[in-house]
Amino acid sequence: MTLSVVVSTLNDRERLLSCLDALADRLPASSEVIVVNGPSSDGTTGAVRERDDVDVLVEISDRALNVSRNAGLEAATGDVVVFLTGEYVVEPGWYDALETAITGHAEVVTGPIRGRTDRGPRGTDSTSVVGRSVTLFEGANVAFDRSVLEALDGFDEYVPTAGAQDCSHRLAGLDVGVTWLPEMAVRSEVGTDGGTLDRNWGDRYRSLGYRLTKNYGPRPTALGRLVCRAIADAASGVRGILSGEGTPTNWLGNGVDVLQGSARGLVDGLRARYDDRTSKRNPNGVSTRHDRAVRVYDRRSADGENPDAAPE
Repeated sequence: MTLSVVVSTLNDRERLLSCLDALADRLPASSEVIVVNGPSSDGTTGAVRERDDVDVLVEISDRALNVSRNAGLEAATGDVVVFLTGEYVVEPGWYDALETAITGHAEVVTGPIRGRTDRGPRGTDSTSVVGRSVTLFEGANVAFDRSVLEALDGFDEYVPTAGAQDCSHRLAGLDVGVTWLPEMAVRSEVGTDGGTLDRNWGDRYRSLGYRLTKNYGPRPTALGRLVCRAIADAASGVRGILSGEGTPTNWLGNGVDVLQGSARGLVDGLRARYDDRTSKRNPNGVSTRHDRAVRVYDRRSADGENPDAAPE
């Protein structure tokens, strides 16, 4: 197989360098490494340009992860495309597991992220949504056969968070399975101190409402999942207040964010479903624009830079 690895990063230079070191050690020389750098201000650009093991550096001005993934996909030439984020280090055996799966005709392959404590592994179990069997995958450690990405038109750039979950639902709509391999593991230092990032409740529920209505329409069972999730999160917030970990003011503020985010996501999801009635369900995919890159440094080209990219 010819392999392209897309690594997304934003203001995380030191961990990105560890990620790239591991890729250089554990990938065959024929592999292609593409770094997509958001609007970082920590010297990431200079650090990556100094390396000779990165084939392409794509600079973008957008902070959205799905935009980063699509920008990397545009630059990738491999028939298998991997998406990682720069905070993760591939472990020994990662490449061998991927190669074995692809050789066995797997179309989408994912594996565990070790060291992360915010959720259990994804890709091991399926859930039924409106009669469709959906297997969530790890968006920060996933490989696609290129033909699948072309059928999906990449990732939906509208989704503010949980973009891989939206892609999981669309994969299920195309009857494409997800293969989970414990050997295809990456390591994360996130969460080892017990800390977690504050949730943006508005974006979380905007994403949830959007992907439910976009992929399934205004069906009661789909909308019921949104309501059940909101009730569960509200109950968790009440328990936090009772235990002294939260305040009623914050709980009410989060509730307003949930309602506003849900309403916007439901409306935008219905609009997106109308805009793209094909099986890919992606009106904001990789083919819809070609202005993501601010600048592209491409070692594959004669002068090391893409002349078609906009100047800094």
